[in-house]
Amino acid sequence: MKHLILSAMLAAGVLAACHQPKNDQQTNKEDMTQLTLTQEWDKVFPLSDKVNHRKVTFETQYGLTLAADLYTPLNAPEGEKLAAIAVSGPFGATKEQSSGLYAMRMAERGFVALAFDPSYTGESSGEPRRTASPDINTEDFMAAVDYLAQLPDVDAERIGIIGICGWGGIALNAAAADTRIKATVASTMYDMTRVSGNGYFDANDNEADRHAAREAMSRQRLADPKAMAGGVVDPLPDDAPQFVKDYFDYYKTPRGYHQRSGNSNDGWRVIGTQAFSNARFLYYINEIRSAVLVMHGEKAHSRYFGEAAYKYMVEGKAEGYNTTVKPNPVPENKQLLIIPGASHCDLYDGGFTEAQGKGEPKNLIPWDTLAEFFAKNL
Repeated sequence: MKHLILSAMLAAGVLAACHQPKNDQQTNKEDMTQLTLTQEWDKVFPLSDKVNHRKVTFETQYGLTLAADLYTPLNAPEGEKLAAIAVSGPFGATKEQSSGLYAMRMAERGFVALAFDPSYTGESSGEPRRTASPDINTEDFMAAVDYLAQLPDVDAERIGIIGICGWGGIALNAAAADTRIKATVASTMYDMTRVSGNGYFDANDNEADRHAAREAMSRQRLADPKAMAGGVVDPLPDDAPQFVKDYFDYYKTPRGYHQRSGNSNDGWRVIGTQAFSNARFLYYINEIRSAVLVMHGEKAHSRYFGEAAYKYMVEGKAEGYNTTVKPNPVPENKQLLIIPGASHCDLYDGGFTEAQGKGEPKNLIPWDTLAEFFAKNL
């Protein structure tokens, strides 16, 4: 029962610990339309001298206001409409971490790029904090497309998205729903609905375990619906699995720590991902006609999510999915890219040669390959 709930947290790079007090900066209630945004540069990566940057907000169809960082090429041709990319993830992270880095790197390569905090997280609106929803989170991506499509320097017919980690599955779900999305990258992806319902490596894919987890969630709603589960475990146990050590090396050290990140601090609401357990993001991805690139690390513990999603998207069947549908009508623009030697967290920021970001960067993220994929398909 406990390890099924734990699995959903691990999917976000979170290891459950004791309940911790909330961080005031993260949990103060805010007006739903007027956000107070941090204006100083507070990312975990330095600002590139090849881009312009500004903070922006936009509305979703659920009445929430999302906070975002907009990156544009410094020397973009005047009057030319550019292709654009919306980025989010990992699940439980903020735009000051991996998604902002991805957006900035794409802007360096000529795209307008938007990194946003999902609903109920970071600087975006929504109470109670750190709550997730298959519908609301998919809408977050589509609302980002709405925003980009209305910018004067963006070509509304050339918009793509990038979902990282748990937002990789959400990105695929958005691409299946919204035909304005012309190209999608799912990087080091998790399918949050699969891990929430089936457990890690589908170890709890049976009715008895799901029922036990449902009972636990049901009791939690009455006991304390706003209770938080701890972020990445700290201090790190000696016997922690390697991927938990990798999460620690990113979220709990200067390499990737951020004060508004749930994974870096007090985690997620215990019942915050309850809706994921009864949903499945990937059912219709076999019908995505636009281009998709699934990118995963060779050594990533989560690699099975990306490989299964790719196979299901192209062939209409894959291990871990109890349904068979028709093969994709446009399989030729679907790609699976496995990065040699890369772990799950290496694709957050490119990785480092030593733990806690103290070594030299590995540069395992193929930025130019991603740019070429979007340039070809947008």
